[in-house]
Amino acid sequence: MSKPNKKRYVLATVRSQYAEAVGGEEVEFEGPDGKTFTMPHPMFAPSEWTKAVDAAESDEEIAEAMLGEEQFQAFVEAGGNPADVNFIRMAAMEDMKGALKKGRPTRS
Repeated sequence: MSKPNKKRYVLATVRSQYAEAVGGEEVEFEGPDGKTFTMPHPMFAPSEWTKAVDAAESDEEIAEAMLGEEQFQAFVEAGGNPADVNFIRMAAMEDMKGALKKGRPTRS
């Protein structure tokens, strides 16, 4: 069944519109001592990342799954609390909901 307006979506365009609406495909945050950390935006995270985060049980395992081993170690060494990393994911998801409630992410 075709759409009445026969609009054709271009995947790359739609993806970039959503990335722009939510602030990019990565989430960047400032941790202890002003150090910058990044992780995939939950909307754009690869399935391996999502599976690892979902399978993690403790705060430490969740934070390491979200940041990766190297960044997790740097976060902890800087005095970061692993439980706090999940706040960043929740904040990104809340911001995403707000951006998407406004309708189309960008106008063509």
